[in-house]
Amino acid sequence: MEKVKIEEIQSTAKKQRVATHTHIKGLGLEPTGIPIPLAAGFVGQLEAREAAGLVVDMIKQKKMAGKALLLAGPPGTGKTALALGISQELGSKVPFCPMVGSEVYSSEVKKTEVLMENFRRAIGLRIKETKDVYEGEVTELSPEETESLTGGYGKSISHVIIGLKTVKGTKQLKLDPTIYDALIKEKVAVGDVIYIEANSGAVKRVGRSDAFATEFDLEAEEYVPLPKGEVHKKKEIVQDVTLQDLDAANARPQGGQDILSLMGQMMKPRKTEITDKLRQEINKVVNRYIDEGVAELVPGVLFIDEVHMLDMECFSYLNRALESSLSPIVIFATNRGVCNVRGTDMPSPHGVPIDLLDRLVIIRTQIYNPSEMIQIIAIRAQVEELTVDEECLVLLGDIGQRTSLRHAVQLLSPASIVAKMNGRDNICKADIEEVTSLYLDAKSSAKLLHEQHENYIS
Repeated sequence: MEKVKIEEIQSTAKKQRVATHTHIKGLGLEPTGIPIPLAAGFVGQLEAREAAGLVVDMIKQKKMAGKALLLAGPPGTGKTALALGISQELGSKVPFCPMVGSEVYSSEVKKTEVLMENFRRAIGLRIKETKDVYEGEVTELSPEETESLTGGYGKSISHVIIGLKTVKGTKQLKLDPTIYDALIKEKVAVGDVIYIEANSGAVKRVGRSDAFATEFDLEAEEYVPLPKGEVHKKKEIVQDVTLQDLDAANARPQGGQDILSLMGQMMKPRKTEITDKLRQEINKVVNRYIDEGVAELVPGVLFIDEVHMLDMECFSYLNRALESSLSPIVIFATNRGVCNVRGTDMPSPHGVPIDLLDRLVIIRTQIYNPSEMIQIIAIRAQVEELTVDEECLVLLGDIGQRTSLRHAVQLLSPASIVAKMNGRDNICKADIEEVTSLYLDAKSSAKLLHEQHENYIS
């Protein structure tokens, strides 16, 4: 009999897409706040990383709400990477809202409205709610039927008797027939662990009681232990929302049921502006929750890249928004030197008006030296799962110095394809030289335009 071949099965799970800053895992600082030269995907920029680390500490201690930070430096020096490093250090519980300066120019919504929406998206609210729940393992589930009130042969369910058991005791409950519908939806059977909310009647099936774990040899069921404490208990539920979520939930027009209003809702998918009055009402409710200790405010981070793209109207609005009591930490980034503020003839450092610059603390990023460039290219090659020899890395570092770091990193992927076409897994110097001859960088292209300007329409 021929042997059955067992081949290795390739996983069908999608590979994670490698983005520009996939390798950034944090700021790469020691517990004392001193930066490690090569850590968390970061290379160099020691002063900038140390300064960003202090900002993270201030955010965690809630001492930086309403303050702003500017990351300034030449293109390709890691400004966006720093902002992402800050977001990684803060963790997933702190809202981080990235946007680009050009996003404010929309034909449907005012510029200031786009800014305000992003401001509110960067402010989190942690709501702690204590709910009355009945929790336990189902020991009995018997619906009681009565003759149908509408006549005929059908029967309707008048109520449901359910028995719940915990480690401390058992309880029998008489439930409304609407809760029976919820039990059927959740596919609850005897031996399941469930909890029922006393206020809303919502039913949640947690899993199968682990007392039945030996019932079958193999099954796709999740077993959970028998709940501790009494059947009837109070449970604390924590929910994280942003102020923008609250605004959007309350701004949706609750139209009538007539055909005209339904048609209107279907025909108009346009974005609706949230009024200032509604926001003030929501702020009042939020402040009341905070005073009562029901909710806690979590000021997050709003990151505005290419801040020089904003105009005078946006900058004056930012001045006011930063003074608001409900304001996040704002991080700006720009690669401009002294240039005109958009829409004016007024030159200003970084394209930002002087009065707003006064409010900012500025972190400067430096141009990478050749050895740092080689280290960054090596990290990118590792992230993209490419094998590059030492000679190639030195050549790419040299290309990065002559052109730009971004151009050198972009040559990695085409070089790997050229290597595969030549029957090799590792990238060698010849592959880099071939792709360098195929693709121009910005400086070479500008030089060529200057030399051959008579051939182009200008």
